[in-house]
Amino acid sequence: MASKLAEMLTNLGSRVTSAAWRLGFASRFFLMILMYSGTSLRRFHLTIREIYFAGVLSLIIILVSGLFVGMVLGLQGYDTLQRYGSAEALGVLVSLSLVRELGPVVSALLFASRAGSAITAEIGLMKATEQLSAMEMMAVNPIARVVAPRFWAGVVSMPLLAALFSAMGIFGGYLVGVKLIGVDEGSFWSQMQASVDFREDIINGVIKSFVFGIIISWIAVFEGYDSEPTAEGVSGATTRTVVTSSLAVLAADFILTAFMFRGA
Repeated sequence: MASKLAEMLTNLGSRVTSAAWRLGFASRFFLMILMYSGTSLRRFHLTIREIYFAGVLSLIIILVSGLFVGMVLGLQGYDTLQRYGSAEALGVLVSLSLVRELGPVVSALLFASRAGSAITAEIGLMKATEQLSAMEMMAVNPIARVVAPRFWAGVVSMPLLAALFSAMGIFGGYLVGVKLIGVDEGSFWSQMQASVDFREDIINGVIKSFVFGIIISWIAVFEGYDSEPTAEGVSGATTRTVVTSSLAVLAADFILTAFMFRGA
């Protein structure tokens, strides 16, 4: 019994030590990204290429998902508001739900699944095929050449994708609420305009999406750079990117919401 308890404590201590080591290494890695960002941004065409890869190629899934999320909000919101005689406030419900929460969060989860996993797999494969080691042999810093452009591409792309998601979701809510169900179009837009505050709602949503972009990009490049140089290692790193990014986004969303809307 005592030996089993000692073994359990040993395993627990090993896992805690490993987690603390990885967290410390990830923090040091983040500082190195910031340190070499100047070198990377001087060759801005690298970042532009990665923005296309991470942002533009994610447009389809972002726009289609935003449209259907907005349409579902329109259907569910109308059914709920009608019970209280407030069906004309459908535009307010759809817009605030998307701008404050669903836009940044759902687009971040989609971005982590599509772009984050691809970034991790790409860097992991470069490590497995020793391309990163070859860069170091040629006196090329792989963090400045490979990691930093992908990191900043994710940070730039995430707020833009979240804004497009919210805009497409509002359009989807308009199609269902006004064109399909028959809510008054003037009330839909006027109440939305009167209720959505630029600073309290839109700016806070942009801040959320910017923070989510930093979190997802950081996790994606770190997992790729720290992956085992094998097919199984790259596969595991890609899985960890999606899982860890999703949990981190949801946790960060709760913290940011608690600070931003505590006085609302």
